Amino acid sequence: MTIKLDSLKSNSGARRRKLRKGRGIAAGQGASCGFGMRGQKSRSGRPTRPGFEGGQMPLYRRVPKLKHFPLVNQKNFSVVNVSALNDLKAGTTVNLDVLVKEGIVTSPKHPLKILGNGSLKVKLNVQASAFTASAKSKIEAAGGTCETFEDKKSV
Repeated sequence: MTIKLDSLKSNSGARRRKLRKGRGIAAGQGASCGFGMRGQKSRSGRPTRPGFEGGQMPLYRRVPKLKHFPLVNQKNFSVVNVSALNDLKAGTTVNLDVLVKEGIVTSPKHPLKILGNGSLKVKLNVQASAFTASAKSKIEAAGGTCETFEDKKSV
């Protein structure tokens, strides 16, 4: 059997007849056409806009804005990459105060965190509140030490 355009037929039940509203009681949707009696939702046109909650503050205005909910106890750090420590003398102890004196950190509001971007060629003793794993391995590979402590400036 070959299929031709004139022999194509939709499946039974795929195409339903349109409901003819307001054509008498016998038609099943007569008089008020299934909209009930009076009120906002029985009028012509769209009853309410999407998200309307009857005057109550709608959900899309109740939830916090922007992309994500803010973290309640967020930890902020003054971050420094390992590559910025190459200018320091070998064998020095590096902490937030030293970095401020050297001008590497300009605003020491938060505790110090060392990130692992770049390479380190100098042996240093670094004291910070946090290290990334790559930063720790690069400092120790250069012959230095990493000392973690809880800073009093932590927020």
